[in-house]
Amino acid sequence: MRLVLLHGAAAAGKLTTARELERLVGYPVFHNHLIVDALTAVFPFGTEPFVRLREEFWLKVFAEAAGIGRSLTFTFAPESTVTAGFAERVRQVVEEAGGRVCFVRLTVTDEEQERRIGNADRREFHKLSDVGTLHRLREHGTADVEQPPVDLEILTDRSAASESAALIVARFGLRAQVVSDRYPPV
Repeated sequence: MRLVLLHGAAAAGKLTTARELERLVGYPVFHNHLIVDALTAVFPFGTEPFVRLREEFWLKVFAEAAGIGRSLTFTFAPESTVTAGFAERVRQVVEEAGGRVCFVRLTVTDEEQERRIGNADRREFHKLSDVGTLHRLREHGTADVEQPPVDLEILTDRSAASESAALIVARFGLRAQVVSDRYPPV
């Protein structure tokens, strides 16, 4: 089992690359907004129950997938509400079940990030889509935000998502897996 953990700034191309990986090797996309959007319907972002439940859900999904040998891709944007040591806890639960985590950082230049931020598809999962907010976040800085390890780094300005995904497959020797039906026949 492989967990491809794609991490990087907003609009670095994490979800787009994850979808290309799914197309290439059948690794389902478990992107961070699936849990974030579910939890913020009940708990405000950054509150204690939100932070605790978000990590519990993430880790439980990784452990269960590793336990059945189901590879997947997870997208993750490091930010200040993520509890210190998260990446190591991810590695621990996956490796305990015999899996391996492949940490891939996707980077983007400021100019390209600003161009992508306004894309309509970013609103689908309540992603950052306002350049003014992006500028305020940049001013705040991310020096205190813990970053996951990096086994591979890709500048997405110069690499289409299909090329990035192919590079990830080649670098980690990823093998295709059967794509499961979301709702198997009864």
